[in-house]
Amino acid sequence: MGYQQFMSVGTDKDLITTLKRVAAVLKQAGIPFALAGGFAAYARGGTSSDHDVDFLLREQDVDKALHALSEVGFRTVRPPEDWLVKVYDEDLMVDLIFRPVDKPVTDETLADTDPISVSAILMPVISATVLMEHKLLTFGQHYCDFAKALPLARSLREQIDWRRVRKATEESPYAQAFLVLLQKLDVIHEGDTT
Repeated sequence: MGYQQFMSVGTDKDLITTLKRVAAVLKQAGIPFALAGGFAAYARGGTSSDHDVDFLLREQDVDKALHALSEVGFRTVRPPEDWLVKVYDEDLMVDLIFRPVDKPVTDETLADTDPISVSAILMPVISATVLMEHKLLTFGQHYCDFAKALPLARSLREQIDWRRVRKATEESPYAQAFLVLLQKLDVIHEGDTT
C-alpha cells in the first residue's frame, strides 16, 4: 500500500528513499521512533502532502539519533526551534521531532503506533488519532488552515477515535470549530465525538 500510493500521487521517490534510509538507521541504532506527518497519513491510506519527512522520537534519544545519522552521511542541524532537529540527505530534509504541539514524545506516544510496511520497510507509524490531534493542535491565531486538515480527516475518518480527538483538543477553540465543520459536512456525526 505505502510505496504504490506515494508514487501514484507524485511524491518524490528520492524523498521516499531518504525516509527509508533514516528509518533503517534508527532501527539499526535501536532508537525508538514513529513515522509522523504527511507520510504517516499516506502510509495509513490517507491523503496529505508533504515536502519533508517527519519522525517522532524522545528528546533523550536526539543526540544518539544525530550521531547515528551523521555517521552514514546525513548533515545534521540544530535549528533555533527547541522542539525538533533536522537532518539532510543532500537537499532532502527530515525533521526529528521530540516535542510536537508543545508536548514531549513519550514511550506512550511511541506505543500508539502500528507497524506498517512503507516501501518495503516495516516501521512504526503514528496512529490516525494522534495525527489528527497534532494537526488540530497546530491551529491558532496565526495559522488555521482547515483546507489542509479536511482531506486528512475525510481520508482517515474510520481510523480516528473522534472522542479522544475532541478531549485532547478541547482547550483549542480552533480545533473545536473544525470538529463542528466536520459535523456540518457529514464527515463525522455528533455521536462520534461525545
